[in-house]
Amino acid sequence: MELFWLWISALGSLLLADILWTLPIHQDQRPRPEDVQLAEGYLKRFYNLNPRGRVSGRRIRSTSTMEEKIREMQNFFGLRETGHLDPNTLDVMREPRCGVSDVENFSFYPGKPKWKNHTITYMTSKYTPDMKSEDVESSFRSALKMWSDAAPLRFIKVNHGKADIVFSFARRTHGDFFPFDGPRGVLAHAFQPGEGLGGDVHFDEDETWTTGRQGYSLFAVAAHELGHSLGLTHSKDPSAIMYPNYRNHISTKYSLSKDDVLGIQTLYGKPTEKVETQPVPKKCDPNFSLDGAVVIGNEIVFFKNRYMWMRTTQTTYWNRLTESHSSTYLPSISSHVDAAYDIPAKGVAYIFTGHKYWVVQQLKMRSHAGSIYEYGFSSRVRQVDAAVHISEYGKTVFFIGEVYYRYDEGRRRMDPGFPRLIQTDWPGVPRKVDAAFKLHGSIFIFSGAKSYQYDFRKKRVVNIISANSWLGC
Repeated sequence: MELFWLWISALGSLLLADILWTLPIHQDQRPRPEDVQLAEGYLKRFYNLNPRGRVSGRRIRSTSTMEEKIREMQNFFGLRETGHLDPNTLDVMREPRCGVSDVENFSFYPGKPKWKNHTITYMTSKYTPDMKSEDVESSFRSALKMWSDAAPLRFIKVNHGKADIVFSFARRTHGDFFPFDGPRGVLAHAFQPGEGLGGDVHFDEDETWTTGRQGYSLFAVAAHELGHSLGLTHSKDPSAIMYPNYRNHISTKYSLSKDDVLGIQTLYGKPTEKVETQPVPKKCDPNFSLDGAVVIGNEIVFFKNRYMWMRTTQTTYWNRLTESHSSTYLPSISSHVDAAYDIPAKGVAYIFTGHKYWVVQQLKMRSHAGSIYEYGFSSRVRQVDAAVHISEYGKTVFFIGEVYYRYDEGRRRMDPGFPRLIQTDWPGVPRKVDAAFKLHGSIFIFSGAKSYQYDFRKKRVVNIISANSWLGC
């Protein structure tokens, strides 16, 4: 009987691969056998794909099972739900990520487990040679503090005996039935609260762990895994710490998103003392920089973290500055703003957060969302750094890293030949753009602590001031 099932399983895999090769996809985009193998392993691990074609105890065709799981994964990551292994889907599957499933997490722990005692002990049983032990401990303390600031939790380090949460580094098979897969792929995994392995966090020693720009940030990965240790599952919000894929925020300070805070407070309640999870940015700091800028109605809106300032475009009231948490004026948007642009002729603004954009027609009004991939970006683009619409040409420019894209709003498609280097086509503008908006015939570009007035007709910078001069500093 066992031999019979092995034969059926093998036959099913061959049939699945054959059918996937014949799906109605462009010739150049058909999945290779290794792509099918990657997808099967990914969906088995993170989306409960049953190799024998059973879902919830009922038998169905392998192809429909696979397509169903691909759609489930595409829905989770905000991709177009094709049910096919298109390039964008495969790119996301290849990204480094957490080893915890995105669905039905920890089925061997029933219900929604949490620690009964809000004083939680932790220890490190094995360190990584990549970092000094004191740097490892500092990363863990910072990650723990993020959660204790948002909920009534207290973490105490112990050096001997038993601890609730045990941190360790290991390679491949390491005794918990969830072997690591070598460099990239799965970076770490954690277990929800409980006895034995419950609460423990394991990091893949085949990765390079660091405190800075190179390798993987131990603090960032530990902050995510600790969310699991405390009872949280994965979030679909790309700005959330509990988003499953690793994001290297070099220029952005890690902070809990609204989704993270709601999740941890649902389990443990609010902190006894009110804690501001996102402090008000110090706008007059000489190193102050912006995340985004846009014109909405008669207001120039500037964004930093989850805070915003508004300066009127009306000359009579030019010195009037209003400031507030962004959720006050943009109630639909809970994440911090990455970029924004406006089209005055349409009376709308587009606000970008991670892989989503929001269409805003009026401040304090609800707005609806879409996916940045509708613009034609590849899945390698996870967020937009800055954007600006040039109405004279009907084009919108998107700045991402050291390159820019040009989108034709009339044809609703990217112009051919892009992306191109910023420094090649925008003389005088730094290679990394944080924010941009257009006003009175000029484009104002923000990079770091400076604001550049750019004449797009003459293609040159005509003035440079400090970024926070716009905020009255």
